[in-house]
Amino acid sequence: MALPTRKRVNPVYTKPERAFTLVEVMVATMLVAIFFASIFELNAMCLRYIDASKESLAALQSVQDRNEALRNLAFTDLTNTAFVRDTVMPANYTPPDQYGVKPPTLFSKKATEVVKIKQYPTANGVTQFTRLPNGAVTTDSVATNLALAQLVEVDVSLSWNMTLGGRARTEQTSSIVSNGTKK
Repeated sequence: MALPTRKRVNPVYTKPERAFTLVEVMVATMLVAIFFASIFELNAMCLRYIDASKESLAALQSVQDRNEALRNLAFTDLTNTAFVRDTVMPANYTPPDQYGVKPPTLFSKKATEVVKIKQYPTANGVTQFTRLPNGAVTTDSVATNLALAQLVEVDVSLSWNMTLGGRARTEQTSSIVSNGTKK
């Protein structure tokens, strides 16, 4: 019986080590790229939701600030059309600079504010002011009988298009103010 022969091994040639193929490297690179892209998109989506929440909060604060400012007026000032019209400025405004200029905040530049004042409980006409996003205030209607009123209803609403989805949103509040002493 013949002994098994041994294969001659080239001393220079070594067995190749196991390595990744080009296709495997490309697939792994694509998976990593998709993973990072999805993380960045998720981060961007969260930032848009945060921005939408900030808009809603700014609108609510603006409506409440305007409502409080109007409620704290003297009743004769509240029923005076010219006085209220001059009062309707951006509610959430930036303090005046060194020259006395009051620049509106970014949110008030994109929202439309409507202030309605009418006699309560039965309205005989409505005084309505609209502050547009560019800051212009228009007098839409004037109630002539507010000077004789003892109670007035004040409605403040703010409308804007959201950054997230472009949906129309509105925040609104109403209050009844009496012609009496403030405590």
